[in-house]
Amino acid sequence: MEEEAGVLKEGFLVKRGHVVRNWKVRWFVLLQDKLLYYKIEGGKKEPSPKGRILLDGCTITCPCLEYENRPLLIKLKTKTNTDYFLECCSREERDSWALDITGAIHAGHPVQVQELHRMKNSFKLLENISLHNIVERMYDSSTGIKLTRNLDQGNRYKETFTGSALVDWLISNSFAVSRFEAVTLASMLMDENFLRPVGVRSTEATRSSDPSEKFLDDSTALYMFAESSKKNTSSKEEVHFNISELSGTILKQGFLVKQGHKRKNWKVRKFVLRADPAFLHYYDPTKEDNKPVGGFSLRGCLVSALEDNGVPAGVKGNVQGNLFKIITKNDIHYYIQASSKAERVQWIEAIKPLT
Repeated sequence: MEEEAGVLKEGFLVKRGHVVRNWKVRWFVLLQDKLLYYKIEGGKKEPSPKGRILLDGCTITCPCLEYENRPLLIKLKTKTNTDYFLECCSREERDSWALDITGAIHAGHPVQVQELHRMKNSFKLLENISLHNIVERMYDSSTGIKLTRNLDQGNRYKETFTGSALVDWLISNSFAVSRFEAVTLASMLMDENFLRPVGVRSTEATRSSDPSEKFLDDSTALYMFAESSKKNTSSKEEVHFNISELSGTILKQGFLVKQGHKRKNWKVRKFVLRADPAFLHYYDPTKEDNKPVGGFSLRGCLVSALEDNGVPAGVKGNVQGNLFKIITKNDIHYYIQASSKAERVQWIEAIKPLT
């Protein structure tokens, strides 16, 4: 087996197909010199890899903003000019994968590793940078920052963007090298009244005396262009899921494998755990609309680990293990697989206090 050479990292990522440009969830395993990916059948990793990406001579782009509905992409270009697009479930996860892949690419080149660390730790804004120029580029309808509707404390705002989306955009457009640099630049844009904070979190941060804490590199902190600052609450027909359900604080998110209710087949879903109100929603990570395909209130739920000796009643198919079960107060049973015992414990411990 190829994996025996020392696994640096493994987990689910969503990969764009080469022939048919659709998106599929695959299990990725990072080794010193290659990235292997496997099909998941019936909730179980197939024994041999579906493909491999050789890392020697690879270049990595992160953040990669080539697909506007998929802001959490990493792009790998191999020595033979093949592009791979890999999507993660959160910014933290994306940055962690990017760092580990970059480390593997440069492992044989210690000078480049030192250079990477130096770039991360050094901070110098481009001398000829013009804030007006940045804002003009941000407004560009095709390459500018994508404005979306967002929720904050139950209020709905049109034409906003998150702090981390702006940081991603500044880096990908070469206005900044590191996230620290991009945050400093975003704070300057606020100080010069090009941008303004929206909602409680980002507004409170502006009171900080430390310039690097005034602007939040965070996917829940909202900002908008200063001149489009009227609050817009949406009409009811635009909301398919109850607004309050999706307005809670995100406590945890990640890819888990869920058994279907009708066909009892196993599918990888992106789960998002929210508090105030306490809900668990799940999304189809291959789709672009970013709307939940299901979800339920955690009030009155029971959550428990299922032992791995034999297949528990209610569970069908060829499963990997690390199962847990959530029973809602309406007695609906959800069977879910984590990718490790440790991950199962983390999810159960995160869910329990909210029931």
